[in-house]
Amino acid sequence: MKIVILDGYTENPGDLSWKGLEDLGELRVYDRTTGGDSQVIERIGDAEIVYTNKTPVSRAALEACSNVRFIGVLATGYNIVDVAAARERGIPVCNIPTYGTDAVGQFAIGLLLEICHHIGHHSAAVRDGRWTTNPDWCFWDYPLIELAGKTMGIIGYGRIGQATGRIAQALGMKVLAYDAYENPDLVNENCHYTDLETLFAESDVISLHCPPFPDTEGIINRENIAKMKDGVILLNNSRGPLIAEKDLAEALESGKVYAAGLDVVSTEPIKEDNPLLKAPRCIITPHISWAPKESRQRLMDIAVDNLVQFLDGNAVNVVNL
Repeated sequence: MKIVILDGYTENPGDLSWKGLEDLGELRVYDRTTGGDSQVIERIGDAEIVYTNKTPVSRAALEACSNVRFIGVLATGYNIVDVAAARERGIPVCNIPTYGTDAVGQFAIGLLLEICHHIGHHSAAVRDGRWTTNPDWCFWDYPLIELAGKTMGIIGYGRIGQATGRIAQALGMKVLAYDAYENPDLVNENCHYTDLETLFAESDVISLHCPPFPDTEGIINRENIAKMKDGVILLNNSRGPLIAEKDLAEALESGKVYAAGLDVVSTEPIKEDNPLLKAPRCIITPHISWAPKESRQRLMDIAVDNLVQFLDGNAVNVVNL
């Protein structure tokens, strides 16, 4: 059985092992596949098992590669695969739904803490000699923010939203949650569900943890920003299209939004003309919330198990049934 990984580098730049898949068949791993359908078709060849992270697997590729029996996505999102074409050919597409919950929640809070304390900036200032020559025993270049007693609004209160909410509550924050499916077991004196209008109006911090559905795409836009508190902080390490980036850049320029912490943008890698690159008080990291080694190892283990279960006749995590 031949197994091909079209773009394995981001999942495993060398600190993990592919042995779990090597034990199941003849494995070929490509770091990246960027040459479009023709290169995808060439690299899949007569392989039966295909894994992809962000390399598109199109209808044309599936029609040309008739041996394919299984497609594994090395991520949660699976829009890079033509799932309808795969379904028509009886090919299950299996994703990795839960590998990064704690890592992504932790990263959201990391973005928030950096906004509140500017730790990196002040560490660099010390190394530049500014503390050595300072006339006082301490200094700070930005307002420092205490989170206890403030309110975090979380849009999308699934697994990752809940993980973020637990840490926020541990910091002494109150949580307002918005989700289509409410779990009464999560409600307590510091956390309850609310509607979007209330969340926008009462939150000091708003954190996004929802997929880019038609009703959430661009949910952070000029109209909704106007409903927010002056000086609100926005966090997004979910999906870039949730934010109308020009509108957010304008709100940062005006000060309506005090700061933004973003790990995702609308087009990745980020384009040079993205307005947020020039916006003040905007932290942008290169989509790394998911990337701790522990999280990637969990992803690897689930990817292997997805294939084992398929080979045993019990496919799991199938997204195109």
